[in-house]
Amino acid sequence: MSSVQRFRFTPSRLRSVSCPDDRDEVFVRDTDTSDLCFRVRERNGARVERFMFLCRMKGKLVRITIGDPERWLLSEARAEARRLRALVDRGIDPRLDKQEQQEANERKWAQMERERVTLADVWSEYVDARRGDWSDHHLEAHEKAMREPGLKRQRSRKRTVAGPLWPLRDDRLADLTPQRIAKWLGKETKKRPTSTAQAYRLFRACLVWVSEQPKYAGLIEPHALFNKTVRRAVPSPRAKTDSLQREQLRPWFEAVRSWSNPSLSAYLQAALLTGARRGEIAGLRWSDVDFKWRALHLRDKVEGDRTIPLPPYLAHVLASLPRKGPFVFHSARSASGHITDPNHDHNKITEAAGLPRITIHGLRRSFGTLSEWVECPVGVVAQIQGHKPSALAEKHYRQRPLDLLRKWHVRIEGWILEQAGIEQPPADAEPGKLRLVE
Repeated sequence: MSSVQRFRFTPSRLRSVSCPDDRDEVFVRDTDTSDLCFRVRERNGARVERFMFLCRMKGKLVRITIGDPERWLLSEARAEARRLRALVDRGIDPRLDKQEQQEANERKWAQMERERVTLADVWSEYVDARRGDWSDHHLEAHEKAMREPGLKRQRSRKRTVAGPLWPLRDDRLADLTPQRIAKWLGKETKKRPTSTAQAYRLFRACLVWVSEQPKYAGLIEPHALFNKTVRRAVPSPRAKTDSLQREQLRPWFEAVRSWSNPSLSAYLQAALLTGARRGEIAGLRWSDVDFKWRALHLRDKVEGDRTIPLPPYLAHVLASLPRKGPFVFHSARSASGHITDPNHDHNKITEAAGLPRITIHGLRRSFGTLSEWVECPVGVVAQIQGHKPSALAEKHYRQRPLDLLRKWHVRIEGWILEQAGIEQPPADAEPGKLRLVE
């Protein structure tokens, strides 16, 4: 660098700079701004020009590329060289300053990208991340909450309606405010309060998850979003009371047992006679049914799994079903291979029987209500149904064996069948053999 040519830079002088015959690179220095250099490289017939900043700092050469003369005016290059010189005079390495500026720009761009993120973006990411921890029913609830309108239904000519969260899907997270959420709640509550309340809970859980992800840190503050104003706008849950009464058991059983689909008929009877959740019964596999020891192994959303008795009448009902696949309640129309939407047919059954509409969860509720007629201990019913223990003694000291549960379960089933005019098989009667269907 000792032989660097010096002259006052002008556009015409710079265009005339060329490499000597024995070199493919040359530097020239500006006499007006001493730290500003002009570099020319000529390789393979190509000429590359750059403004450079060259100086020494603490005995070491500092070399920084300013830019292409096609993009930088000479006056701009001189100003940049003076700015870099000022940093050196203050003891600041301009290379580090440039790196910090680049990092600051990258952070700025990253923040801009984060601020463009919409609810639809994080919703799909959230569902994919948590899918493995959820039951089919819980996953279905998320799909319904963000359901797209206008899609074809499997069993109806009517198109799907938008899920409660659909109006928020294109909202940027950075734009969400308590006022926006409260306005959404008010509008949706008028049409479907129960679905809106559930969608709100799913929405809140999603945003809490988002706030815990490092790449979204600081983008939203759930506690500030879901303030008192928002919480007041959430529709209060309405306790459902649909259940079968004692005098309704006979017409219900008559209609269910005469239904043309034996798999659905057995499913509905199992839902009533076990008090299990809809998904627990629907996903029952043949490997979960123990006819020898009269037990059912259910996948429980509370404890993970639980074992309950298989009372005699229900054992005969299940044993009479054809074995068409791994699931007890087989469905050829369902992608899962088992019954998934029994409400539609059950509504037809109750209508044919002259009964009020009863949900599948209403059958679960019926089991708990009807068990009081035989004065069954509340803890026994709760353990059969898979409810969380409600007292300290139930949590830590009551571990009822299957035999004790069976004693009461058989009694509950017997009483229900008696009201329906159905004879309960003897407890020691062997259920019918399973039939293999090709």
